Amino acid sequence: MKKISCILLTIFSINAMSFSQAKLEQKVVKKGNEIVIPFEKYVLPNGLTVIVSEDHSDPVVHVDVTYHVGSAREEIGKSGFAHFFEHMMFEGSDHVADKEHFKVVTESGGTLNGSTNRDRTNYFETVPSNQLEKMLWLESDRMGFLLDAVTQQKFEIQRATVKNERGQNYDNRPYGLAGEVTSKALYPYGHPYSWLTIGYVKDLNSVGVDDLKHFFLRWYGPNNATLTIAGDVNTKDVIKMVEKYFGSIPRGPEVKPVQLPPVKLTKTEYVSYTDNYAKLPMLQITYPTVRDFSADMAPLACLAQVLGQGKTSFLYQNLIKTQKALRAISYSDLDELAGTFVFSVTALPGHNLAEMEKLVNESLADFEKKGVTDDDILKFKNGFESSTINRLASVSGKASQLAAFQTFTGNPNMIGKLLDMYNKVTKEDVMRVYDKYIKNKPAVVLSVLPKGKEDLIAAADNFTVDSSHY
Repeated sequence: MKKISCILLTIFSINAMSFSQAKLEQKVVKKGNEIVIPFEKYVLPNGLTVIVSEDHSDPVVHVDVTYHVGSAREEIGKSGFAHFFEHMMFEGSDHVADKEHFKVVTESGGTLNGSTNRDRTNYFETVPSNQLEKMLWLESDRMGFLLDAVTQQKFEIQRATVKNERGQNYDNRPYGLAGEVTSKALYPYGHPYSWLTIGYVKDLNSVGVDDLKHFFLRWYGPNNATLTIAGDVNTKDVIKMVEKYFGSIPRGPEVKPVQLPPVKLTKTEYVSYTDNYAKLPMLQITYPTVRDFSADMAPLACLAQVLGQGKTSFLYQNLIKTQKALRAISYSDLDELAGTFVFSVTALPGHNLAEMEKLVNESLADFEKKGVTDDDILKFKNGFESSTINRLASVSGKASQLAAFQTFTGNPNMIGKLLDMYNKVTKEDVMRVYDKYIKNKPAVVLSVLPKGKEDLIAAADNFTVDSSHY
């Protein structure tokens, strides 16, 4: 730790020389009883967005660095890069030795992790507030001084780790390939969501360390990142430290927002695969819908709750209570570029997936007759408000929410607008989105079949993915 402290002090002194000041772009304070996350938003000359939220309730601070890059930014034939690079970011940088990142954080009394999805990659630590400077140094070092530390040996170790992770979480896990098969059928070849974040083994085997370095240079610039700090801090002090540690990092290439037309299916596509690890057959029906933060987001979430969440839902009453299905749920899943509405049913022994599909359709018919009740709407609104407020109980929850809002909307102050959007949902809204996205609309219908029980299929496949692409 003495060596690290000396390096930290040296870099701090170099960076402290002189950099342009961060520009305050937005400040939000709480007024009355409104639900809001107070913060100040700054932008450095190199494009780094910095959000600081003071919360002195506990002597801790949460640091989140979100890069606006996920698997949707990958090139065809180079899937899995975003997730692969998440692993490499913990393998040391110019001034941090191999595996030292974990050691520095844990010895500082903190916790850390990272995650990758289709649309973003983030790295985060929660530490005692007097350890903030060290965390900023760590994050700035791997943002600005990583590439020289990326070696062929580290690359091969992490390639093997990612391939093993794919095996454990996808290839060799019950129902693990359901999302991959559905994505290939739902999205046309080349669509950023047509492959999963984990990537394909074929692609992971073919890439080299230089490919990974190019990915870093393209997407890991400060102008494609949001640094969020929430907790027991002083904003002015935080900004000074951020300027010293991040101010010298050069701006990366320009990153433009991605806009894609909505996905449209011309017919219902039946697809299936045999799962060597599943004991029971599973049916998954997926409808294309809209992007996250669209006007129909809240009504779709309410529809999912009414149809397939909880013991009063139509799927529970018609499939689980009647002891025909072990599991029957529906959910709305919206991402930055596209969204889906999904029904997922696991049949009990003695029942096949054609029967499950029929029962889902009968549940939809029951829903059309009975509609949405006032109690449904009230339960939905209260549940959303409660879960939203609970997520803000910790500094990590506040930071994560601010970072996500900034990354995907450009405005960290979205909590009130989001609550308002959900609180305005009406019964008519729910029926409208049902008619628009679900009723008599084509979908991808996936049958996941246990080995030797292929006769339990919902219907014969009428859509084939060109496997030569993958």
